[in-house]
Amino acid sequence: MTSTTSTAMPTIAFIGLGIMGSSMALNLMKAGFPLHVSTRSPAKAAPLVEAGAILHATAGEAAAEADVVITIVGLPSDVEEVYFCEGGILNRAKKGALLIDMTTSSPSLAIRIAEEAAKRGLSALDAPVSGGDIGAREARLSIMVGGDEEAFERAQPVFKAMGTTIAHQGGAGAGQHTKACNQIVIANNMMGVAESIAYARAAGLDVKKVLSSIGTGAAGSFLLNALGPKMLDGDFAPGFMIEHFVKDMTIAAAEAAGYGLDLVGLQASMEQYKRRLEAGDARDGTQAIIKSYEE
Repeated sequence: MTSTTSTAMPTIAFIGLGIMGSSMALNLMKAGFPLHVSTRSPAKAAPLVEAGAILHATAGEAAAEADVVITIVGLPSDVEEVYFCEGGILNRAKKGALLIDMTTSSPSLAIRIAEEAAKRGLSALDAPVSGGDIGAREARLSIMVGGDEEAFERAQPVFKAMGTTIAHQGGAGAGQHTKACNQIVIANNMMGVAESIAYARAAGLDVKKVLSSIGTGAAGSFLLNALGPKMLDGDFAPGFMIEHFVKDMTIAAAEAAGYGLDLVGLQASMEQYKRRLEAGDARDGTQAIIKSYEE
């Protein structure tokens, strides 16, 4: 990887500074990458700017300064906007730049970006992540990558600054398909944790003791051991917001339907989470699914 700056490190444009993005961008700076940032909420960029990042008004302006452009925004429509709009990333990125979308988005959109990037002398990867706010802060995300093998190898130093499990899953869109698999597992697991708590309460058990027992057996998981206690404490601060999880599940369900799959567990979990949206809990953490079993 080459850089146009005086340092050997490539310059990075980071677009999107939400719960995940802010920590990921900070870890890139800690690793020594010069950083340009853009966000719809400029106040979120303040800690990064204080650390030396340069804030830009638009994604395209940031992209024009960078060797590598990373996006992690909200919805597929947001991804489409920052890449394809007039003055967006595809129009402003320097020839030879590497574009990495780390948003959980649709495989078909990832393919469109990769195809358009190639026409413009750019490289593109879809690289959604898993690990939540904790994984983002501690730079131990799982990064699932789709796209050209050469581009994947080129991105390794960047990925290693943010994650510990980094895997090339295949061509363009493969990273997004892998993230769909991840979200299907989480959807079923979150519902299972909530239902086990509901059962334990109904049976009159000491629920904390139950979680302690089953959390070290075959039922043990990060979601059970980390988010189960939060369910009991009524702590719904988001590590990952319900509104974003419903978006992810909707993408996964649409892809599954396209393959003729009837994923009953995914559909059941979506129903419970949509209840939370209707109840006004969109910005609660995913552990707030427990509310549906307390009503």
